[in-house]
Amino acid sequence: MTAAPSRPGVAAPAYPPEAVQAASSLLAALSAPMRLSIVAQLLEHGSRCVHQLVDELGAPQPLVSQHLRVLRDAGLVVGERRHREVHYALVDRHVGHIVRDALDHVSHAVGRAGPVGVDDAGCPVDEGTTR
Repeated sequence: MTAAPSRPGVAAPAYPPEAVQAASSLLAALSAPMRLSIVAQLLEHGSRCVHQLVDELGAPQPLVSQHLRVLRDAGLVVGERRHREVHYALVDRHVGHIVRDALDHVSHAVGRAGPVGVDDAGCPVDEGTTR
């Protein structure tokens, strides 16, 4: 793993390798569009059973169940049996906020003509950066 170039006077946060690996695993678990949609639904509604997610996402039940298993194995959702149904909920709402922020970010970027330059975002431009 390579370190990002440092800028004089700007301290980069030091994250231990375990935290970086855990964050990478979290993002990998969220890397499928169906899983992003499931997390967004759970954030919005609090909990959902499989048939509600199937109806809301318009996806086959085996596919939704498969993605729920990945999220559950990653420790992002938990299932609670209620009679004949299992209701799923986020273990930590922060995961939902990560997904919501990512979706909001790309929604704003869709209307732009091109990428925002570093200096356009209010960040200092590194020496040697060209536009």
